[in-house]
Amino acid sequence: MLSLCILMGCAKDEVPDPFLIEGISMENYPKVDCSTSTQILQSLIACKLLGVGYDWKENMLFGGYYDLNIQYDDLPGSLEFFKNLRVSTTHGAFTSLIDREVDLIVTSRSISRDEKAYADEQDVTLDETPIALDGFIFITHKNNPVKSLTKKQIQDIYMGETTNWKEVGGRDLAITPYIREPNSGSQEKMETIVMKGLEMPKWEFTPLLGMGGPFDRLRSDESGICYSLYYYNQFFVEPELVNQLAVDGITPTQQAIRNRTYPYTTEVYTAIRSDTDKNSMAYKLYRLICSDKAKKIIEESGYVPK
Repeated sequence: MLSLCILMGCAKDEVPDPFLIEGISMENYPKVDCSTSTQILQSLIACKLLGVGYDWKENMLFGGYYDLNIQYDDLPGSLEFFKNLRVSTTHGAFTSLIDREVDLIVTSRSISRDEKAYADEQDVTLDETPIALDGFIFITHKNNPVKSLTKKQIQDIYMGETTNWKEVGGRDLAITPYIREPNSGSQEKMETIVMKGLEMPKWEFTPLLGMGGPFDRLRSDESGICYSLYYYNQFFVEPELVNQLAVDGITPTQQAIRNRTYPYTTEVYTAIRSDTDKNSMAYKLYRLICSDKAKKIIEESGYVPK
């Protein structure tokens, strides 16, 4: 379901005045990086703080559903500025923050084990704060008759113990369980919140690359199953492109995520290096995003504020 703000066409002047940072400009705006799925939120925050206009539009050019249409003519140089907001994927964003290439990140998960080890090697610690809720979802081909799986059934499929869709109420068809590339936001969530430390077999199938990979593959593979994020499915692709499964009988919706009844409700984070100057523009932006003043903007982006 689309957020109410998108449907109503919320404008920038509806955001309360306290969502401001005195003196912020395109020249001193912190270097920010993000996950693929948090790009809209990252850009929306910049629009609000810099006074750049925008509206919401359907964007089928890139296979997306709704997109932030930034009105670059509002401020000279805004087109080049927004090109400089990085979208390095979840793992890339954490790496760029640890390597001091950017000041702040907005990501679909918290730091992974590998990233934490790398940060320790670089003698870097991070401050992370959850700012929004999302849902970790499972998707199949749109013609797959299975509409819900239990948490145990999902684990059994990915442990290789359930191998045919007829075992879970579907057709007599071998299951192809796809995975994502190591250290991707989706793969980390799969291993930690779904498999809970169970070591999956070495699947012969090549990991699907990028957030769009599972959707591209499952458009044609009726035997497949993979995972993604509710937000990405709702705002970056046509929701009808694939079959979004319920888990334990609970369908992922904004309301189910908001009240955390959906079993795989997850969190979206912002992070900054712990040694960042507390008087810097980067730290001021970090604190603002973490505050209640950001909730209306998070809601407008389509996420559920934490």
